[in-house]
Amino acid sequence: MENSQFLVSGIQQVGVGTTSVYKSWKWYADMFGVDIRILEDDTVAERMLPYTGGQAQKRHAAIAVNLQGGGGFEIWQYSDRKPKPVDFDIQVGDLGIFCAKLKCRDIEAAHKQLSEKWNKISPIVTIPDGTKTFYVTDLEGNWFQMVPDSKVLVEEKKLFGGMVGAMIGVTNIEKSLEVYRDVLGYDVVVYDKTGTFDDLSHLLGGNGQFRRVLLKWSKPVEGAFSPLFTSGYIELVQALDRTPKKIFEGRYWGDPGFIQVCYDITNMDAFGEHCKQKGYPFTVDSCPDGVQFNMGDASGRFTYIEDPDGTLIEFVETYRVGIAKKLNLYLNLMKRNREKPLPKLLFKAMRMNRMKFKD
Repeated sequence: MENSQFLVSGIQQVGVGTTSVYKSWKWYADMFGVDIRILEDDTVAERMLPYTGGQAQKRHAAIAVNLQGGGGFEIWQYSDRKPKPVDFDIQVGDLGIFCAKLKCRDIEAAHKQLSEKWNKISPIVTIPDGTKTFYVTDLEGNWFQMVPDSKVLVEEKKLFGGMVGAMIGVTNIEKSLEVYRDVLGYDVVVYDKTGTFDDLSHLLGGNGQFRRVLLKWSKPVEGAFSPLFTSGYIELVQALDRTPKKIFEGRYWGDPGFIQVCYDITNMDAFGEHCKQKGYPFTVDSCPDGVQFNMGDASGRFTYIEDPDGTLIEFVETYRVGIAKKLNLYLNLMKRNREKPLPKLLFKAMRMNRMKFKD
């Protein structure tokens, strides 16, 4: 989304709460090729008190990407507090992020590859606009939908890329559009369909009646990380024949499940004013006094808003990030034109941050 005062430069990451950071991360690396470590931090989350029971909580978090393109995975685990899994079976349309969308360069080949090493995978199906897809369930029951996209940033001979969106359960699509259309700028409706859907029938509760609205941006993203991140998709799903449950009811931010979708921002102050004018002011601001927030080897500023059903949406303005830690190579984004895309060479250098897991 482009505005004369700020930039929303695509989906930076989708947060995934887990009971084991490294176990989940290894699975995502093995299955989806998400093996480049952007940062890792094992400290206290002091600025999320509205969503952590009013107390600062110690946590272990890592952000990893697939250099072929797409947003990252923020893999998140409480360190001292025992993570609290959802105490009911999540169904299609339950309130919050119930499925993440993942970039896939070849649906048929990827389906064959994953089927040979994992059994929680749907057949290849078709979504309402005729696009082929399939769904994968991870170690902790989270759903991922594959989205065809053949564009590659750094060629790594992988069939998958990173995050390109989310399916979000809502109670009222028209009300939710105040955030996803008016705040985030998703101005293209790919489809708006009501009924039963064959592709959803492979997910729990997917045989019901739903309204589905798939949104995207009309213009390509801009900004420093635009070569890596994509504009992506948000799909709003409203259950019409049952009362959906709130996925994070009675639980904390960071508990198992999809905890937020996060966008890359340039000029957070102007964007904050934009959110406020639209009726959705920041509920969390990591730097209300202007002091930058440090997370591992990176620094910046993060903020949050809630959609009408309480789903968390994060925004991050990056100030400093590691490119190749082994070479002590870091990028200070405040010393360059942040609207100018980073050169491909810098993304290639991130290969030095590839994570190697022990068996």
